[in-house]
Amino acid sequence: MPDAEPLPGRCLCGAVRFTAQPKHDTMDVCHCESCRRWSGGAWMTVECEPDMTIGDEGALGIYGSSGHAERGFCKTCGTSLFWRMRDGSLLTVSAQAFDRPDRFRFASEIFVDHKPGNYAFANPTQKKTSAEVYAEFPDIAG
Repeated sequence: MPDAEPLPGRCLCGAVRFTAQPKHDTMDVCHCESCRRWSGGAWMTVECEPDMTIGDEGALGIYGSSGHAERGFCKTCGTSLFWRMRDGSLLTVSAQAFDRPDRFRFASEIFVDHKPGNYAFANPTQKKTSAEVYAEFPDIAG
């Protein structure tokens, strides 16, 4: 998928439209408490190249959710759109905000040890605990 064209997407009300270049054809899920509270469920995300294009940056809100990351959302309708490292090294975009979210295969789940017991996915996925995620990305441990 890296050679494909950037894909379009938008928030619920359409005030924030974007194009982003997925790095893979897969969707990942984060079960950490911050992502669950922010998205209203498990955060379904697609890792993208950092040069996302936003149509109307004035409609975009940014929330600094930690010392290392920030989250983008629509100021009008509140749609959760992306999570990114402040240094620009990693960008994940809401899989469901893309115009065709069904193009992404569900591949992995992270922070599975933080997942509450009131839901579970039937798909076979790679699963990582918080310790495994922090070992892979020591800059976000904290």
